[in-house]
Amino acid sequence: MGLLDEILGSKREEISRRRREVPAASLEAEVRGLPPPRDLEAALVPRPPSPVRLLAELKRASPLKGVLARGFDPVALAPRYAAAGAAALSVLTDPAFSGELADLDRVRAAVDCPLLRKDFILEEYQLWEARAHGADAVLLIVGILEPGRLRDLAQAAKGLGLASLVEVHTRAELERALDLPARLIGINNRDLQSFETRLETTEAFAPLVPPGPLVVSESGIFTRADVERVVAAGARAVLVGEALSRSPDPVATLRELALLDG
Repeated sequence: MGLLDEILGSKREEISRRRREVPAASLEAEVRGLPPPRDLEAALVPRPPSPVRLLAELKRASPLKGVLARGFDPVALAPRYAAAGAAALSVLTDPAFSGELADLDRVRAAVDCPLLRKDFILEEYQLWEARAHGADAVLLIVGILEPGRLRDLAQAAKGLGLASLVEVHTRAELERALDLPARLIGINNRDLQSFETRLETTEAFAPLVPPGPLVVSESGIFTRADVERVVAAGARAVLVGEALSRSPDPVATLRELALLDG
């Protein structure tokens, strides 16, 4: 069994436990009183002077690399990232990344920009959780979802007012995302099986996306040159986590990667 299989197995157990602790009806009651979600797609449309928008990830740890930054405080960093020019924030809620749903609540209270719930979404229940805890969008990973389930989750998310960042790793997955049709397509430069990261993935697949969907390049982005490469290929936004978490000056790094420092 590989790492991804282990994570997904744990996720299914987590969902079952959370359903027992918080019934779906309770989440639905919470959501009814909430204001409309913020528009992630609009936030990720580039605007002068930069040709790219940055989706900043609040990332404490990785199952591959362990803790990325000691004393990492997403609530303290969230407003700094937003003020520095992040278009939106990605909040990891999966325990494999040392995340939890409570992080969404805390970050939502600290900033007004759109929030993406970054997790392994397998069931509609998690969409209600995301909405109830302050998310405006969710990540849907094509590679872990059967075609029917992917379509059902995308439709359910839309019904809740949540945007879907539909993540692909291969050309076949990209075709499935375009068939939905997805408005936000995340091209993950990290292979789900080998976990190798190659910017060539975005360079290969972004040009295949027709006009309309907005392309977000994810993973393996650490320098201004990396951003310029994926933008040249057709990405209009980048999702960056580890580079910010490891940086001694994350605000300066954010502005560099958002192409706002010059």
